[in-house]
Amino acid sequence: MKKPFFEESIILLDLDYSTKQEVLKKMSTNLVEKGLVKPSFIEAIIEREEEFATGLPTEGYSVAIPHTDIEHVIHKTISIGILKEPVDFGVMGDDSETTPVRIIFLLAMNESHSQLTLLQTLMQLFQNEETLKYLVEENSKENIKNFIEEKLKLTQL
Repeated sequence: MKKPFFEESIILLDLDYSTKQEVLKKMSTNLVEKGLVKPSFIEAIIEREEEFATGLPTEGYSVAIPHTDIEHVIHKTISIGILKEPVDFGVMGDDSETTPVRIIFLLAMNESHSQLTLLQTLMQLFQNEETLKYLVEENSKENIKNFIEEKLKLTQL
């Protein structure tokens, strides 16, 4: 199993947008430009987020983990976006609620079982308030990349 593509060019810091659609478009367009996902990924990720909210109200900073179907993916990858100011995302499992998200893990998985494994691993990561604080406050993409690789053990996905 090939490990996910994960490098500094898909870690986006200081994103300054006011809607989740704008943020998702920016992050997914970056993946299209890198040849990691198909152009259909952009619309698919936005539509899926409308249908199945991925916001998680966690201690410290809320997180979103948008993802979509495997047919839009060329290479398995994880993109991270850190927002300057929170953007409202629907709460996973309760579309009537929103949560102010600062950290986005945009998942592009090309196998459904690897998506499930990654989601489970991410849920553990999100339970640590110090980890989330580190991600929001760190301004080195290299440090974030190394930190996430260590925490997620990306070779196992």
